[in-house]
Amino acid sequence: MTTGLLLLALFTVSYTLLARTLSNGILTAPILFIGFGYLMAQTGLMPGTDAERLLHIVAEMALIVLLFLDAAQINLQALRQRHQWPLRMLALGLPLAIIIGTLAAMPFLSGEPLIVAALAAALLAPTDAALGQAVITNKAVPERVRRALTLESGLNDGLALPAVLLFASLAGEMMQPGATDWLMFGAKQLVLGPLAGAALGAVGGVLFLTAKRRGMTTDTIEGIGAIAMAGGAYLAADEIGGNGFISAFVAGLFFGNVIKGQCAFIYEFTESEGQMLSWGAFFLIGLALLPEAIAHLDAGSLALILVSLFIVRPLAVWLSLAGTDAAPLTKLFFGWFGPRGLATALFALLIVDQIDHEIGQQLLNLAVNAVWISAVLHGVTAVPFARWYAAHMSGQDGAAELKAMPPMRPEVTAEVK
Repeated sequence: MTTGLLLLALFTVSYTLLARTLSNGILTAPILFIGFGYLMAQTGLMPGTDAERLLHIVAEMALIVLLFLDAAQINLQALRQRHQWPLRMLALGLPLAIIIGTLAAMPFLSGEPLIVAALAAALLAPTDAALGQAVITNKAVPERVRRALTLESGLNDGLALPAVLLFASLAGEMMQPGATDWLMFGAKQLVLGPLAGAALGAVGGVLFLTAKRRGMTTDTIEGIGAIAMAGGAYLAADEIGGNGFISAFVAGLFFGNVIKGQCAFIYEFTESEGQMLSWGAFFLIGLALLPEAIAHLDAGSLALILVSLFIVRPLAVWLSLAGTDAAPLTKLFFGWFGPRGLATALFALLIVDQIDHEIGQQLLNLAVNAVWISAVLHGVTAVPFARWYAAHMSGQDGAAELKAMPPMRPEVTAEVK
């Protein structure tokens, strides 16, 4: 175990030294850390049983913190007024992806209840900008396009989670009727979680501003408080029977829109310490889950994953953007760059014990295989496709994609104005 941890430390240091160079190629951090985890599993230097226990801890921490901070960065008023594309992709594209994905999954999950196909579709719906950094950070790609992808991927995991939990509850009720009141359990999760998060986020934001106004806190300590608030929202919801992850997401929304840019930490964490959580989770997925997932990757699962990547999301995005000023090529660009990442794997890990074990394991394997296949396909295509798209759009004078955009985030200030 010690040797494995030493190798992981050396690997991480090596990656950080080459990160800027690698970011311009096809070897993204998710690909490398998943691959290194899988390599460690094959060598036996790190026990898989210990890794799976650690994965649950790291996965929950990463999900709580990143859901809270992703939501806290969103200016809801600006999103409604100036960001039609991501709003359409969230409000219409995400539900359409689940509906179309359910229909697409049915032939591959024949013999299983319809709710299992819906659960599979919900697990494959959220996207992860971390797997498309070469697109998000490519300044040649129009800012409006990059911002739309960032906003969508930052919010759709939190919006997809209620659907995942609802379908998991319904699946549990159908497979084990009477064992647990799954419908009541699901209702409490979806109602009490947001209530707890909204209350804590709003009150926490007010207290935060009061403390800043009176000079009672510092920038460094504020960051610790934000992380504690995310954890508190999770635990408070759990205490009253709600879902802690939904609570953390909603708390972030309310907290961020109360403080309005007066906490630089919520913008900086996801670009620094948050990367460590993300890389750690990808590594542990490769170490603890990928070997079994690959062993169970059959033709049907592969076909379903490819249909989700090449047909379901592109079609859902295209339909959601109908009637907008997005060019046809931009709709295709959005449709393709929806890589499946941490949310897909971690959501599957959360619900695997709520439903029939065999089906839960099948869905977990499907999700993990979708993540590594997406990491490879989107990693390979990100740089060349982004360059080609940027070159094509640069000659489209007057295109909506090239319009100047006002800042999405509020100006970060050190003092309350």
